[in-house]
Amino acid sequence: DQRTMLKRLALDEAAHRELLARSRDRSIDFLSTPYDLPSLRFLTAELDLKRIKIGSGDAANALLLFETARTGAEVILSTGMTTLDEIEQALGVLAFGYLDSGDSPSRAAFDAARTAPAGESVLREKVTMLQCTTAYPAPIADVNLRAMDTLAQRFGLPVGLSDHSAGISVALAAAARGAKIIEKHFTLDRQLPGPDQRASLEPDELSEMIDGIREVESALGSGAKQPMESEKENVAAARKSLVAARGIRKGEKFDQTNLTVKRPGDGVSALEYWDWLGREAARDYAADEVIRP
Repeated sequence: DQRTMLKRLALDEAAHRELLARSRDRSIDFLSTPYDLPSLRFLTAELDLKRIKIGSGDAANALLLFETARTGAEVILSTGMTTLDEIEQALGVLAFGYLDSGDSPSRAAFDAARTAPAGESVLREKVTMLQCTTAYPAPIADVNLRAMDTLAQRFGLPVGLSDHSAGISVALAAAARGAKIIEKHFTLDRQLPGPDQRASLEPDELSEMIDGIREVESALGSGAKQPMESEKENVAAARKSLVAARGIRKGEKFDQTNLTVKRPGDGVSALEYWDWLGREAARDYAADEVIRP
């Protein structure tokens, strides 16, 4: 049963310390998820972790959320199986815990903390929400990446994805939609025993996903729409200019019989075609000669 399995797979405190040291040797931020208050105290007080992941199963666990916020640690909040109203309540508990005003905990106090300027500020500083579908592996049709947009618009906090789908395509798509964090299960071999193996990446796939995310981040660019340096050399070859459709004498007016549009694109822009109709030619033009300003 699940209890027997979890007891067999659980990492004790010594294993956590070993993993923390190994991570630091490799400049990797160590992270662990508490499911009870003693585990939370061990991670924050003894291991001095400054960031805590709260799993979807505890997204509505007000006591754990409250005590986590009171430690001052940043929170990555996975939102599988939750509604927007439940997430709102969870954020209220976190805001109340972070502000640590000394007031008695209550629904009203949580709501007041979440909507107070100080509460909104501390949530933006401390909390990242993850869209999540709690299934292993999650069906692609249930991933619901657009929920990331909904969360960001509703709560104004950084959003990422806890991805339990097979493969890396969903993670890359989430990065393209602006995910700040991608969580992905990782295994040395999917044939190993355990319920999460089928939803996990093997080493080569993890490297491929990370490389792909870095490419997506680079490809997103600045958002400013303007010619890029790499394409400027192609402007003349690819775009078109105003061109004499036949020989034109000085003083002759441009009209639809003697003015056309052709490559190269280093003359008067084809966008100005109608502006030039009716103008007098300032000089003679040979057939197919580019009109220049």
